[in-house]
Amino acid sequence: MNTKRWLALVAAIVLLFVSIGFRFTMSIASGLFDTIAEFDEHYYEEEILEDGDWDERIAVLDLEGIIQDIDLSVFLTEGYHHEQFLGMIEQAGEDSSIAAIILKINSPGGAVGETAQIHRKLVELQETYDKPIYVSMGATAASGGYYVAAPADKIFAEPATITGSIGVIMESINYSELAENYGVHFNTIKSGKHKDIMSPNREMTSEERDILQSMIDEMYDDFVQVIVDGRQMDEEEVRKIGDGRVYTGRQAQEVGLVDEVGNFEDALLAMQEDFHLQDAQVVQYEIGTNFLSSLGMNLKGLFKRTPTELDQVMSLLRESDKPRAMYIY
Repeated sequence: MNTKRWLALVAAIVLLFVSIGFRFTMSIASGLFDTIAEFDEHYYEEEILEDGDWDERIAVLDLEGIIQDIDLSVFLTEGYHHEQFLGMIEQAGEDSSIAAIILKINSPGGAVGETAQIHRKLVELQETYDKPIYVSMGATAASGGYYVAAPADKIFAEPATITGSIGVIMESINYSELAENYGVHFNTIKSGKHKDIMSPNREMTSEERDILQSMIDEMYDDFVQVIVDGRQMDEEEVRKIGDGRVYTGRQAQEVGLVDEVGNFEDALLAMQEDFHLQDAQVVQYEIGTNFLSSLGMNLKGLFKRTPTELDQVMSLLRESDKPRAMYIY
């Protein structure tokens, strides 16, 4: 082997080791940055709404948007963040200085699982820490938004609040005829006859419809029981008013879904009077970014490709084409 070939071989080997070393270093660095970015990930800032006694405080938690655990945080800075909201509930419960909680809801509801998680957290908080929870409904607190509100000690709704919509829905699109018109054919290989249930490229069978309807009925039963337990209402009455219709705040009060017609200030005043918290400091929890998590996110960003508009669209499409059971208006 001549000298040039030896030099080329040595250069190739050096480049190979440099490449492996670089990838190994980047792998460690990325893991380190992830760890730093996630350090104290449930870090919440407190905005003081009313100054007062630090020993007995009222925490305000803001539930805004569709309740779903979809990670679009790479693209969006605003909106609902499921894990962070669950963390806020935990912090409000564990903080001994928090004597009471007001939950502000402006949501049409959302996914069944995530909605049930919030409800369960609130019930655990009440049972473990014996802290009162009042709800102040905004423009909308329907379906899953009401599911979350049900265990509250008192619910306030504004006159024009849209609430109710008690029920479950699951939808999919059937575009088989459209595909046939354009000569599009589908090849599906599956392990069982129901593996492609709710497939958009064929008609649903009556057997499949029965299967899905049984699931929806079970989830609806859970929704009804949540209201029966939370509002101390008769099950038959809940089923009567819980046929999927929406109510205004005043109508909801008439059928027993809401205690008082009023805004956030009314809910706060009532809580202060009901629990002798007139001198309590009132704080609103907000998602914050401490120094370490901010540093980690910035360092991590140096080694990650910036998502394109196409990336964003594809991420949204991947989530939107999945049929999901929803407590949503």
